[in-house]
Amino acid sequence: MKKVIVIGAGILGTSTAYQLAKQGAEVVLVDRQDKGQATDAAAGIICPWLSQRRNQAWYRLARAGAAFYPGLIEELEREGETETGYAQVGALSIHSELEKLGKLEERAHLRKAEAPEIGEITRLDVQETQSRFPLLAEDYPSIHISGAARIDGRALRDALLRSAQRNGAVVIQGDAKLQCQANRVTGITVEDTSFTADGVIVCAGAWANQLLLPLGIDFKVHFQKAQIMHVQVPDREDTGSWPVVMPPSDQYLLAFDHQRIVIGATHENEIEGYDTRITAGGMQEILNKGLEWAPGLANSTFQEIRVGFRPFTPGFLPVMGNVPGWNSLIVANGLGASGLTMGPFIGSQLAKLAMGMELDIDIQDYDIRNAM
Repeated sequence: MKKVIVIGAGILGTSTAYQLAKQGAEVVLVDRQDKGQATDAAAGIICPWLSQRRNQAWYRLARAGAAFYPGLIEELEREGETETGYAQVGALSIHSELEKLGKLEERAHLRKAEAPEIGEITRLDVQETQSRFPLLAEDYPSIHISGAARIDGRALRDALLRSAQRNGAVVIQGDAKLQCQANRVTGITVEDTSFTADGVIVCAGAWANQLLLPLGIDFKVHFQKAQIMHVQVPDREDTGSWPVVMPPSDQYLLAFDHQRIVIGATHENEIEGYDTRITAGGMQEILNKGLEWAPGLANSTFQEIRVGFRPFTPGFLPVMGNVPGWNSLIVANGLGASGLTMGPFIGSQLAKLAMGMELDIDIQDYDIRNAM
């Protein structure tokens, strides 16, 4: 039985551990539980097909991530995990300019040929749009994408964690440090306890460089702070079926059960260290933008703000693979704002890589050396 250690229990690490455990590996998953983990804060939109990013390697990964979800959710449900925060509720891409909506619609139809999971693509007028998400301003027509979904990062991570343990994975809380002999990583130490393994997979997000630096690896990952607000709207009983709202900006609105609306998010690059404070400026930015798109939120009740650090690697493209010069060490990082879309699929690929199986992607597109 192959022994594999996974460091980092965000969406990427838990997905990897789950897939490895299912394949019969002996798995140890270690996490320090630092504040500010991206998955712990994130609520995600699974709708990559309208993206205007020109990087085709990124899009292929995001598209594969979206296609991977329905099968994963069905698998988790068969294991009794029904609280994943996932629902295929569709998405509204709103815009006040009809010409730009037309271009979005055209892009969606072009991409549907190789991504049938996009579902139905429908142009909605102002009234139809607002009927789908009643809190919106009366100014925006939209494109509706029926195959889009939303996800709660915490809920899915916890479901994967429980399922990994159900399949035999051991979960440890602590500060892992890599052990090595010559150019081979042999395992880790956590406090005073050593764990040996045939392979170690580092999924440590914004903290990866701290872990790899003792090996002489200057891993080039930086992070962006996100503050994400949760509110509760009164007198609404059907919010769990409302579609995701994607304005013509980097903001979003997600609706969940129990009248919960998530308004996101800030994109803070100039921060000092791992600053997890909830700031007045961050709250103002979220509310200003959220109320611009959905003035019906003005009467909502504030619940909480979650803070997380999105990890980015050079070129804003994820990297993954065996670390050159080191045996038995795999690293993946740089999922950025697309972590919930890509994370479960990338986890499945990391598990295959560790088990010596054929991958479903060309891993050279995401060469780990790009971050070293």
